[in-house]
Amino acid sequence: MLTAPPATHSAADEVTDAAVLVESLRQPERFAVIVDRHSDEIHRYVARRLGVEMAEDLVAETFLAAFRQRYKYDPERPDARPWLYGIATIALHEHRRAEVRRNRVLARTPAHGAVESFDERSAARVTAERLQPKLAAVLAKLPAADRDLLLLIAWAELTYEEAAQALGVPVGTVRSRLHRIRKKVRRAFGGTDPMGEKGLA
Repeated sequence: MLTAPPATHSAADEVTDAAVLVESLRQPERFAVIVDRHSDEIHRYVARRLGVEMAEDLVAETFLAAFRQRYKYDPERPDARPWLYGIATIALHEHRRAEVRRNRVLARTPAHGAVESFDERSAARVTAERLQPKLAAVLAKLPAADRDLLLLIAWAELTYEEAAQALGVPVGTVRSRLHRIRKKVRRAFGGTDPMGEKGLA
């Protein structure tokens, strides 16, 4: 009786991001592993914030900056995702006006279906296209730092600890800022919470 051969994995699949980044200091071509692993995810996040038409260039900027900064990476952190999101967030600072314009346009667009509830882990993986117009308007009015934090939790699905790492702030700061953001959103919605009971507290 024939049996399927056992699944095989490349050596790259078994090496942590941290190890790959260390290796890339001696063999720069190894950085391509980081790009292969994470570029699609970073692209999805950036596209949600700026639109597909601007995402490709910003993702390229993100990975170029990551390549240049790889010698600063903390090898004690096996997963490079929070670090990459932090670099992408910095790159987004150059495109704030485009993001605010996008949210203002969305705020004038009729909603297509209900917004899913936010939870601590992922804020229900809401995409920009599914945000209710009023919530999009609230996003457009948030300070840049608050918007960054909210969307790292909501769209990048980072944990509080990962978001803190991405933004270079303590976890306690993440929690207190998210609590403040949620209060702002509640006020904008007349005391109701469009983010659900679990919310971002």
